[in-house]
Amino acid sequence: MSVLKINIVLFGKGNVGKEFLNQVIENQKTFLEKRNIDIQFPIIANSRLAYFEKEGVDKFWESNFALAAIPYKLEDILDYVKIHNLENLVAIDLTDSEELVKNYIPLIQNGFNIVAANKNANTSSIEFYKEVRRNLDRHGKTFLYETNVGSGFPVVQTLRDLYSSGEQITKIRGVFSDSFGNVFKRFSTEESLFLSVLSEAGITGSKKSDSIENLYKNDVAKKTLILAREIGANLEFSDVNILPLFSSELKEFNPKQEYEFDKKMLESYGISKIADEDNHILRYVGEFSVLENKLEVQLVSELQSFPIARLDGSEKNFEIYTKSYGKIPIVIQGSGSGKEVLARGVLTDVFKVAEKLRIREKVLV
Repeated sequence: MSVLKINIVLFGKGNVGKEFLNQVIENQKTFLEKRNIDIQFPIIANSRLAYFEKEGVDKFWESNFALAAIPYKLEDILDYVKIHNLENLVAIDLTDSEELVKNYIPLIQNGFNIVAANKNANTSSIEFYKEVRRNLDRHGKTFLYETNVGSGFPVVQTLRDLYSSGEQITKIRGVFSDSFGNVFKRFSTEESLFLSVLSEAGITGSKKSDSIENLYKNDVAKKTLILAREIGANLEFSDVNILPLFSSELKEFNPKQEYEFDKKMLESYGISKIADEDNHILRYVGEFSVLENKLEVQLVSELQSFPIARLDGSEKNFEIYTKSYGKIPIVIQGSGSGKEVLARGVLTDVFKVAEKLRIREKVLV
């Protein structure tokens, strides 16, 4: 089997980007020997600067970037890959940039496959979502984003396989944020007040309610929308019914009155803090009801016998209900967060792209 050379243009050299680069550099010899895949990084970029590397990236890439990176525009990258006749192109987006997403279509049109941890392409307008896919089909390219929802768990792939096989999916539901899951597990099972749990989870500052809304609520809503669109839902982010965790009254609440804060927060949901003996636990859940075509994100009280309630504090949970399986969902669950897991998930997607390129290469031969 001949060696397949993959040329990656990496956008985003933050924590996940650094980890991803280091994972590849440390394992390049193994990838070459066991997979016959040679991964190269001709370009590494952040939002302002790009480092164009002719000799191949090594463990000194950070210092080289600092010395040689220059301001760039997308056209500079497209010109560079054409001048150097680079093939098997993969653009990896490890940013949260809305601007970069606008470049996906011209990248696809110029020969790039895309792997993204960035959720914005899959949660912007449905028209843009479909236009990206029209261009992928037209140019024979691949767009993978397993890390959009599960840090690399095979959630998107499982949904695709079920949907493409004709399985009738009736509902998708789960705890899509491990951090948020841990907050509510502790709040449900310990004699701890909610604001104290938030503080210990690292969510601090004068506007605690705003912080947790921005960090978690919208993130869960985006993941729910991505999964719904994966099975054909023509829905917008504005269609997600996000039940507010905090009422406007609570946003102005005096944090020193924590007990009253907890009481009012739960009253707004019509539930109470559940003790262990009640066999319930609080969970912050994203759900897409296919039959009702309804997307919802809310706080719920779950029986501890249900998979969604038995999660460890750091676990995510994805439940897929189908006609064939009836009331018993397919459950994808596990612990996984942080730069190492995300980088490994991105790398897994890169290898999936490589497999498709290898197949295409054989067909052309």
